[in-house]
Formats: sequence, structure tokens, C-alpha cells
Amino acid sequence: MQLVDIGVNLTHPTFSKDPRAILDRAYAAGVMQMVLTGTNLSESEAAMTLCRELDESRQRLFCTAGIHPHEASQWSSQSAAELRQLLAEPEVRAVGECGLDFNRDLSPRAQQERVLEEHLQLAVETGLPVFLHEREADQRLADIIRPFRDQLSAAVVHCFTGEKRALYAYLDLDLHIGITGWICDERRGTHLHPLVRDIPSERLMLESDAPYLLPRTLRPRPKQNEPAYLPEVLREVARHRSVSEQELAASSTACAQRFFGIQPLDAAER
Repeated sequence: MQLVDIGVNLTHPTFSKDPRAILDRAYAAGVMQMVLTGTNLSESEAAMTLCRELDESRQRLFCTAGIHPHEASQWSSQSAAELRQLLAEPEVRAVGECGLDFNRDLSPRAQQERVLEEHLQLAVETGLPVFLHEREADQRLADIIRPFRDQLSAAVVHCFTGEKRALYAYLDLDLHIGITGWICDERRGTHLHPLVRDIPSERLMLESDAPYLLPRTLRPRPKQNEPAYLPEVLREVARHRSVSEQELAASSTACAQRFFGIQPLDAAER
């Protein structure tokens, strides 16, 4: 089986000591391609640099570029121009992480909404898909995306943790859905068990969101999440969709490769 992890925070300080070892463990576990998440301009540039430094083949590592809603208050008149430059780089395959977070409200909601619209406009201009973050803001996110949807190539709600209403609203907008180790959390993720059955296979992708969201079903339980543990998310999602792990691996990998414009690995590179 080959997997694509669509959300890895490889620029996180806890990965800085030996990022190549993190990748080697992922490859050994069958996670053969990864998309590194950019959460502000400097982190997006750092993710792009890691792609260049750690992937000589240019076939395994890709990244996103954007400004997380937590940091929307940092958006300035220069941000759009700087972000547009990053989005032109070949390693960058999506606009984001961008969106709305009405749970922590680390930036004013009106500013989050304005910055999201700026990202969506850039996605329209560049033709790149959008990598979305949403917490406790599903109705507002859908309202903002709706006028842009026909002009967007694609969009994924990464790390989906919402309820049935939110899922159906996103599917009605033809959005993709990213599932993380949240589904493995017996304290807060069990509501996802029946919902993952309703996600069309051509719109379902898997992600670790490492170093966050360690799958709690892992035994023994490691101290920190990393891409090598994505097969545990695969197992849990496959179980609740009543499909084989091989079938889900094939469909989610193909979906991610289409979404991000990633070529399947050559046999020699596997």
C-alpha cells in the first residue's frame, strides 16, 4: 500500500532535530508522499525549503502556502503580493492553510473572513486548490466559499471534526474532506464513525496533522504524532466505512494525487 499524507507540519520545532528521520520512518510505513502545511508566510517558505532540501527526486514532498486564521490579524497590504510569489513555486500545490476558527478566536472574526476571501481570490487567480481550516464556523465558511465555488478548481476541509450538518454542507459544495487521527479519539471523535461512510471515495483524503492529533488507538502509545502513524488513521477509517485497508489506501491516494497535481511514484522510487 502507498499513502499520501496531505497535512504534515514538518516545520514544527519538535521536528527540527532530524526531519529526514521523520520522513524515513514514514516511507518505511508506506507513507510515500506528503504535503507540508504552510501556516504563515515564513512557515510556508520554510516548508518549501524543506521540500527542496529533503526530496532530491521532487516526487515525494510538496507543500501549501497561506496564512492560518489564528494569524489573520498579521495580514497586511504586502501579504497578498508575497503569498502570490510563493504560490508560483513548483513545490506549492495549494493555497492555505486558510479559513475560519471561531473556537479560539485568536484573530478578530471579521479579519479572519476578509483574509479567507483574499486567499480564495488568489486560488481563483492561480488555479490552485484550497487547503481549509474550520472550527465552529461551518455555516459561515460555507457562506463565504459559495460565491467563489464555481471559480475554484477544488478545496479540501482539512482535519474535518464537525457534525453531520457541516459535512453535508461541504459535500453539497463539492468540497473534499480530510480525516485525521481525531477519528481515533474515543473522547471526542466517535461521532465521525458513522459520518465517514457518507464521504464519496473520490473526495476523501487522509492526513496525520503531525505532530498534532496522535491516534489514541495506537498501542503502545507514542509521545508524539508523525506521518509514520497515518496507517492507523487508515485502519480506523476503513473499519467504519466497511472497506478493506487496501481499497481505502488506493482511493485516498489517487484522490490526493489528483487534488494536489502529484504524479504517482515511479516503480523505482517506491
